[in-house]
Amino acid sequence: MTDPALTIAPCKIERLRKRPDFLACAKAASCARGAVLIQARPRDELSLIRVGFTATKRIGGAVERNRAKRRLREAARLLLPGLASPGFDYVFIARGGVTARPWPRLLDDVKSALLRLAADRDRPAT
Repeated sequence: MTDPALTIAPCKIERLRKRPDFLACAKAASCARGAVLIQARPRDELSLIRVGFTATKRIGGAVERNRAKRRLREAARLLLPGLASPGFDYVFIARGGVTARPWPRLLDDVKSALLRLAADRDRPAT
């Protein structure tokens, strides 16, 4: 039986689509792990998580960039509900080798980056 105090309330996840939102996240905290860089920016809406995905031309042609973003979207779909903080915007940026990285290692990269961002957020300022 699960403890009701430990259950996480469902939080709606939406997509970032506008350039100013991506630029605002670029100025926020970030964490790079393996084949992914994740940026996290706090927002006023506490019940909403927004997420965006990007891959630069350095990753490759359009086919490679789209493949990279598809892999990041699936990793986010699996991991964000349990690891993301409500009231934050996240931007997933593909790094070199994201399309060739084994799936379990890519999931580990995303998970460790999200955990690090949450730990940095919870750390008291000195």
